This record gives sequence, structure tokens and C-alpha cells, in this order.
Amino acid sequence: MLPTSTMTSRSEVLQHLEGYLKANMGTFLKSVEDSWQPADYLPDSRLDTFFDEVKLLREKAQNLSYDLVAVLIGDTITEEALPNYEAWFHQLDDLNRDPNNGWAQWIRGWTAEENRHGDLLNRYLYLSGRVNMREFEVSTQYLINDGFDLGTAHDPYRAFVYTSYQETATNISHRRVGQLARTAGDDQLSKICGMIAGDENRHARVYKGFVEKIFEVDASEMMLAFEDMMRKKIVMPAHYMRELGIEMGKTFGHFTDAAQRLGVYTSSDYTDILDTLIHDWKIEHITGLTGPAEKAREYIMALPNRLRRVADRMPVPKLEYKFKWIS
Repeated sequence: MLPTSTMTSRSEVLQHLEGYLKANMGTFLKSVEDSWQPADYLPDSRLDTFFDEVKLLREKAQNLSYDLVAVLIGDTITEEALPNYEAWFHQLDDLNRDPNNGWAQWIRGWTAEENRHGDLLNRYLYLSGRVNMREFEVSTQYLINDGFDLGTAHDPYRAFVYTSYQETATNISHRRVGQLARTAGDDQLSKICGMIAGDENRHARVYKGFVEKIFEVDASEMMLAFEDMMRKKIVMPAHYMRELGIEMGKTFGHFTDAAQRLGVYTSSDYTDILDTLIHDWKIEHITGLTGPAEKAREYIMALPNRLRRVADRMPVPKLEYKFKWIS
């Protein structure tokens, strides 16, 4: 391990970590040959049984609640906007010096794995008969076209805090949608969501590992980046989601209301994720911090209790909104 004093820039830190990244790439990513594909979990249009299988899929989808369908659509739009996320990563300083370096390989591999999620959910929704696909597609195009600012300022340290949080949140959301789907009798959708949640969980572990390694060699700067992201609050990629004729971001609020009512993703989950990151990154026990970084740690350690006090006062949103997505 290089001593912290030798690390004078983020670029040097990332170069130092590239060996760790390459050595573990085989566990961080699955090979294309070993990966599941969307076609594995949907009716095969080449077979004579295709229409019977689609009919059964549609029958089971009818048992899904309105809120559950809305949340599933919102999750899918988020996944479908993946090209935006990769473009954002390629803007990060120091991560793409060479298209063959470890960081560039990771970004491409992560993107390729994530790309399957939107493909699979999109096809399920199309076959389900529950969705106005044109309205859904309009929202997806809006989300990609409008772009977004995650507050990372082209900084890989802040970006890794964001992705650690976001990947953990999507794991929770997909896993719980799958559980609710099974309760509603849709085992096929449950399995689909479970496979996607598994990917998200693995990706979250990788990004959390990046941050953990950075804390070992550049603790003060990493702590300041963590604090900055938490002061700004972690904004989900679908924050600017909207429907045709609806102001940017308005639809996202209704989507999160539905998720809150179902318990798919709540304000308490946001705080629980923060608690997990504080524990996994051993924030309380990091040594050698500068004065500003020590103050940043104090802010981070006190934040979960502050967030819980706010969450306890928040009422469960009532069902009021009708999405254009749902027929």
C-alpha cells in the first residue's frame, strides 16, 4: 500500500487502485458467456407455446396493484435511461485516460450488465397488457433528453459515493417489487426482479469497495467528498422523470409516493443505507484526518438521527394520482 503522503491527486489514487480493480474484475463482473439474458425469463416467440405463455403472463399481471405497476414502470424508465449514466461516467476526471485501462473496462462492463435490466423489464411490461407503452416510451425519451446533474462535479470520489448509494437503493426497490409480485401470484415477475436485484447488489458491493480502498490512501479527501454528497442529498437518476405534458420532475414525486405507500423504497430506507455505509466504511474509526475532514465526519455521524427525526414526521402519501403510463 502506498502511504497517504505520496497521494497528491485523485489521478494518482485511481492509478494506484487500478491493480486492485484488474485483479478482481472477474468477481466484480460476470462474463458475457455466464450472464443471464432477458430472453431467458420471457416467452420464446419461436415456439408454438408462445401465445399460451403470453396469455398466462397477462393473466398474472392483472393481479398486480396499481401502485405496484406504477413503481415497476418508474423503475424500468430509470433502467432504460442507462446511456445517460454511462455518458456521465465518461465525463469523470481521470477514469478514461486509456480505453483499455481497468476503469474504462469496469465502466463498459457495468454498463453492459445494467443494460439488460431495462431490456427485460420493458419486454415484460409490453407483454403484460397493463401499460400504455407510448406514454412509457415518451417518459424514457424525456429522461434521457433532459439529462441530470447528480452533484458529483466530475469527481470520481463523489461519484463512487453516489453509486454506492444508488445501487444499494435499486437493489432494495427491485427486491421488494419482486416480493410483492410473488404475493400477488406473479412468480415470473418476482424472478425477473430477483435477478436484477442480484446484479444491483453485486454492483453496490463493488462501488462500496472502491470507496473503502480510497479511504485507506486518501482518507481526508474521501471524507470531505462523502460529506459534500450527503449535504446535497443523494438524488435518484429518475429525479427529472416526467410524462407527456407534465412539468419536469413532477411525475417523479408521484412515483416516489407510490413506492412509499407500498414500502418499496421509503425515507427510512434512505437513512438505513447511510447507516450501512457508515458501518461498512468504518467512518467512526478512520484516523489521520485533517481538521476539515474531522468536522465532515462529525456531520456524517450525526446525520442518520437527524434524518430519522424528519422521517418520523412525514405522513404516508395518499393515493391521488393517475399515471398516463397505465391503461
